Amino acid sequence: MITIVTAIYNQLPMNQLFYEKLALYTAQPFELIVIDNGSTDGSKEFFSNLADNVKVIANDGNYSYPYCQNLGIKEARYDLFAFLNNDIIVAPMWDQKLHDIMRNHSLDIITPCGLEKLENRQTTKRNKNKWKIIKGLISILGRSNRNLKLMHKLMYGNWEQFTGNRYNDFEEQVIEGFVGNSVIMTKKAIDTIGPWDERMQGADFDLYMRSKERNIKYGDIKPVHVSLGVFHHHYIRLTMKSDYPAFKDAANLISLEEKWGKENIELYFKDIM
Repeated sequence: MITIVTAIYNQLPMNQLFYEKLALYTAQPFELIVIDNGSTDGSKEFFSNLADNVKVIANDGNYSYPYCQNLGIKEARYDLFAFLNNDIIVAPMWDQKLHDIMRNHSLDIITPCGLEKLENRQTTKRNKNKWKIIKGLISILGRSNRNLKLMHKLMYGNWEQFTGNRYNDFEEQVIEGFVGNSVIMTKKAIDTIGPWDERMQGADFDLYMRSKERNIKYGDIKPVHVSLGVFHHHYIRLTMKSDYPAFKDAANLISLEEKWGKENIELYFKDIM
C-alpha cells in the first residue's frame, strides 16, 4: 500500500488526466492526498468527488512544494510515500516496479527517469528537443484534456508499449541522481533525514543533498537514485500560468546556495552532472 501526495492549483484538464492514468496504472492499493492551494476552476471539487481513497486538504492560499508535501505526510496512513507532481503521466505498474527496485538495491529514495534525465546526455537532449517541438505546436491549440493527450500520443505513440520496451531494455538498472516530479520514499527515509525542508522551494535538489550528506557521514541511507527502466512523462511547466499566485510562505524560502554553500553543492553534485 502506498500514500500518494500531490499539490494542485487549478489546471483541471491536467488534474483529470493525472488521476485517470494514476488510477489505471497503479498496481497496489493507494490513498491519494491532494493539497489544494486555492483552486478556482473546479479542481478541488473534482478530487473531492472521487473515490473514498482520495482526501483533499484545502489550504487558505498557495503554498510552496515542501510545505504541501509535509501536510500530506502528516495525514498518511501508509509507510511508502510517492510525492508526485500533478502534471505527469505515470508508467504502468510504476509503483510495484519501483518498490521492487528499491528493495533489490537497498534504496529508500528513488525516482523514475523522464525527459529531464535519461541514461546519457545525448538521449536526454534528443528527447527534450522532441518534446519541445511537440509542446510548442500543440499548445497553440489550447491546453484541453484532448490536446494534452494528443501531445502525449505524438511523443510516445503507444504509451504501454513505450514504457514496456523501456523496462525491457533497462529493467532494474539505477543511477545516482533524481527527477523531481516523482519521488518515492520509505518511512525510514523520512525518519532518517527528516521531512521536506519547508525553506526550500528547490526541495528535490535539497533532498538529494541531504541524502548524499547522510550517506557520506553515516552510511545508513543511500543517495537518491533514478530508475532507468521506469519512465514517467512530465509536461514540464506546460500548464503553469503567468498569474500563478505568490507563495503565502514566500518569506520563509531560501536558495540552495544559501543553505548549503557553493562548494558543497559542487562537491555533492559532481557525481551526477
